[in-house]
Amino acid sequence: MQVLRRRRRRLFVLTGLATILLAASGGPTVAADAQHADPLQRRVDAIHDTGVVGVSAEVTSPGTRTRAVARAGVAERGTRRPMPPGGRFRIGSATKTFTATVVLQLVCEGRMSLEDTVERWLPGVVAGDGPDGSSVTVRQLLQHTSGIPEVLPEIAALNSADGYRAERFRTYTPEELAGLAMRRSEDVSTEAAWSYSNTNYILAAMIIREVTGRSWDREVEDRIIRPLGLSGTSTPGTSPLIPGPHARAYAAFGTGTDSGSGSSSSSSIDVTALNTSMAVGSGAVISTTHDLSRFYAALLGGRLLEPAELAEMTATVSAPEMGVSYGLGLGEIPLTCGGTYYGHPGELLGYRTWAGITRDGSRTAVVYATSDGGPDTQQAMRTLVDQELCGDAAPGK
Repeated sequence: MQVLRRRRRRLFVLTGLATILLAASGGPTVAADAQHADPLQRRVDAIHDTGVVGVSAEVTSPGTRTRAVARAGVAERGTRRPMPPGGRFRIGSATKTFTATVVLQLVCEGRMSLEDTVERWLPGVVAGDGPDGSSVTVRQLLQHTSGIPEVLPEIAALNSADGYRAERFRTYTPEELAGLAMRRSEDVSTEAAWSYSNTNYILAAMIIREVTGRSWDREVEDRIIRPLGLSGTSTPGTSPLIPGPHARAYAAFGTGTDSGSGSSSSSSIDVTALNTSMAVGSGAVISTTHDLSRFYAALLGGRLLEPAELAEMTATVSAPEMGVSYGLGLGEIPLTCGGTYYGHPGELLGYRTWAGITRDGSRTAVVYATSDGGPDTQQAMRTLVDQELCGDAAPGK
């Protein structure tokens, strides 16, 4: 069945892969048997042992309709409430893959080009002592090679407990965020060819609005979330709430890490409520492990982009800050068993995730953890994804 969205069509329909994955979410194929689940559970436990409050992971093989899940820790510190099945969480920078997908769909439709300058769509927005909008292209935004400074250090709610308490409900406009970033010209590096900046994707969201006449939220909803039937995925706009079942989030703001035992920690606070308007286009999506698996499988399976645009997305440059190669909203990460996989890590105030998919789209692994953790947490999450994608055909083995 043809499921590609043709040029200049506005909407997708739910077909093919989404139906297969929905079928795989129920019945006897949902959970792998104990023999297969044990290694995944051990890897989840290893993440929990790094000091986070809760962990949840899912590994799927869409072609064989198999799926394994594992959880550890608690959904709320100080309780015995387990991590919720199908729990929703803020996926942080994995949002960038959604945004890049929408941009590339618009490129496919002939409504814009990757070589368009930022100035063409956002006149006067990128100006000052740093990069100039007339010399920065859309491709460079998505690739993090624009040199545009990072805005997040200007967001008080993300940088201290007092700032969070005072400004967790504050609404930012994209224009305001761009202005804050432009004031940080001292952070512009003229030496590095690649430099990660959330501002790039805030600008990309603004360009989507200019090209379509509709908000980034609406375009992501109508082009990705609804067509794929991602019922646990949403763009919250200015709402500080996470709809549906979810674990609480905790942040220590650099003063310590949380205990995974569920005991109280004086060094961190509950940061579940957050207006994520400061992360429009760059980190605001809420999703589930199952929905992220379906999204990446659809993307690498060619169901969201034409071959030419998918080739653009997966053409990478060196990204030394992340230790990977980076395309357009998608990282290419080495596998210890040889070869590479595609995916994206994410982190936004108390939630962190790592999502990966094999190059042929046959196997996905998604894991998220609540609370800060530390370098060991990120490494353990990366190890889980690596080992699961290197494993045998059955998820969790």
